[in-house]
Amino acid sequence: MRYWWVNQNQTYDQEISGGYLWSPKRNVDGGRNPFYESMREIAPGDLILSFKDTFIRAVGVAQSNCYECPKPAEFGNTGAYWERVGWKVDVHYHILTRQLRPRDHMYCLGALLPEKYSPLQISGRGNQGVYLTELPTMLMATLVNLIGDEAELLMKGNLLAEPSADYHKRPAVGLLEWEEYLHQQLESDKTLQETEKKALIFARRGQGLFKDNVGRLEQCCRVTHVDRAEHLRASHIKPWRDSNNQERLDGENGFLLTPTIDHLFDRGFVSFEDNGTLLISPVAHKPSLERMGIATTTMINVGRFSDGQKRHLDFHRGFVFLESKRS
Repeated sequence: MRYWWVNQNQTYDQEISGGYLWSPKRNVDGGRNPFYESMREIAPGDLILSFKDTFIRAVGVAQSNCYECPKPAEFGNTGAYWERVGWKVDVHYHILTRQLRPRDHMYCLGALLPEKYSPLQISGRGNQGVYLTELPTMLMATLVNLIGDEAELLMKGNLLAEPSADYHKRPAVGLLEWEEYLHQQLESDKTLQETEKKALIFARRGQGLFKDNVGRLEQCCRVTHVDRAEHLRASHIKPWRDSNNQERLDGENGFLLTPTIDHLFDRGFVSFEDNGTLLISPVAHKPSLERMGIATTTMINVGRFSDGQKRHLDFHRGFVFLESKRS
């Protein structure tokens, strides 16, 4: 379990009532932001302190890993507005009865603040520009002690449950809604011929013309080496939801993967370097990956890629893969 601090001054009401965190993927200039990158490191069961207007208002438990999702419509013009698609994490929040103002307790908190990416200034004011940052264990323990019994019970799981047993069966609700919306847009697009619509819709499921195009380059699953067509899906490297219609049917924008590997790749739990080395996300559940056919203790190389595949892999690593934040 890891501990996180989120500054929700502008979007507290929307995120608390909706049960999620959302951030852009990059800064307005396209550069990486360590506080947005932190979203990619959250795992189910992590605890999140919600800070607004100088008070810690709520405690949340992450119910999902991070996933791609459009900016919530309820944000309107509130919050970051420059990126249409960002990162989302489903969260179960508990609003605290006793809400703590950290600035009243800097005599015991000041020495515990991390030197890098601290959520608070030494004065106790929130650090502007920090959206989501990890809390050291000692700082979290001290904050919980200051809040009192309610927070201690929350940490022990007596008031706020860990992710429910079936959370993995209903992940990424926003992602599924987004893809369904794009599907409906295709259905109603009068500029497309019916055969093209059908091909694009089948491509979402990794079938049809897209699978045929990918099959001209790929003969088996890159990871498991399964080579029976009926057991393979054509998996988009740059996701179907992010691609234009040409990219959705481009054979170089795909691999043939078994359904479990397709799931891991689509959700960013695995990716590939240009030299073929398999990348495993730090937040991936290693025992599950082993059961899905991925050895997590040895380096795996899946072979060479075409130039087009490398181009799309660059997008996948930058905008889908759940990697650790970079300094």
